[in-house]
Amino acid sequence: MIEGLLALFAFQALGTLLASSLHLAVPGPVVGMLLLLAHLTVRPPHEQAPVMRAGNRILDELPLLFIPAGVGLVGCVSVIRQQWLPISTAMVLGWAAGLLATVGAARLALGTALPGRQNRQTDCLATQAPELVADGERMDGLEPEPVAPGPDGRVDA
Repeated sequence: MIEGLLALFAFQALGTLLASSLHLAVPGPVVGMLLLLAHLTVRPPHEQAPVMRAGNRILDELPLLFIPAGVGLVGCVSVIRQQWLPISTAMVLGWAAGLLATVGAARLALGTALPGRQNRQTDCLATQAPELVADGERMDGLEPEPVAPGPDGRVDA
């Protein structure tokens, strides 16, 4: 576990060193995390590798980091009471903007950015869907149900 924590801190320190020496606009720990991602992509560790065990242990304790945020909110109750409308508006608008950005990115990724437009990729996904469902059922130990294609050659799963 100590080896894994040392590896994580080493990547963070390396990222901080690179970010400060290259005058990057990205925080050092983020650069370190990207370096760690690149390293783990090039050399995937096994399940019980020290860095994996340390990372999983840190993730197990992640909910503890919400305690200071909750205490901070309780400390600012008077400000929240006075400014509830702008805070609520910002939260709802931020949520809506995030939702629209996610939908737009998904539609672009699937090639259906324009309403009513379909392309080969979505047609391919539609024809592969029954096979993917059958593969999933086989992995779960179930026998897949046979599905007959419709008159247009498509199978609605």
